[in-house]
Amino acid sequence: MYSPKYFKVTSFDEILDFVRLNAFGTLITTKKGKPIGSHLPLQIIKEKDAYYIPGHMAYGNPQWRTFETCDDVLVIFQGPHAYISSSWYEHENVPTWNYQAVHIYGRGSILGEEELKQDLTRLLQKYEKQRENPVLWDKLSPSLLEKELKGIVGFKIKVEEIQAAYKLSQNRNETDYMNIIEQLQNEERPDSKRMGELMEKRLSDQTTL
Repeated sequence: MYSPKYFKVTSFDEILDFVRLNAFGTLITTKKGKPIGSHLPLQIIKEKDAYYIPGHMAYGNPQWRTFETCDDVLVIFQGPHAYISSSWYEHENVPTWNYQAVHIYGRGSILGEEELKQDLTRLLQKYEKQRENPVLWDKLSPSLLEKELKGIVGFKIKVEEIQAAYKLSQNRNETDYMNIIEQLQNEERPDSKRMGELMEKRLSDQTTL
């Protein structure tokens, strides 16, 4: 991923937090040189001394079969993104786009049934435990689980390389930066407002260091 020095993120803990917060990712593999992509709920976990991204997809999705022949798997996680008008700058310039993105490369393999059950248990725990009537693994009937398990394939990606970039107008002067935040917070798009909040938080974090 192209990432100028202004925007490159190198803190592993920060990247982990980002992935956990923005865990609906894009899984990309290739088949005979043609890229294939699926959009999936994913997690990132540590096993012994390595990190893995486990997940699952429909059995009818042919992408899981590419793990046998694909040397490299790419998983993309993305945060909010927003158009930045150059009318918000002090001086003449061109518009741009702010965003957060993490690219993770690794090797894919298929999960056994017990590993798949463990991953699904974690997934339900993550998204259901705070709900009023949580749908957790041990609350579902064995017959339903058996039926659903037949329709999916579990996999995991061993993390081998991480690239991360947060383009948050770090290369702008203070006046432009503050004006961009104000303008984004006045936009109607939720992602624009979230981007303004991220930029404001970044400024606040720097102030408290």
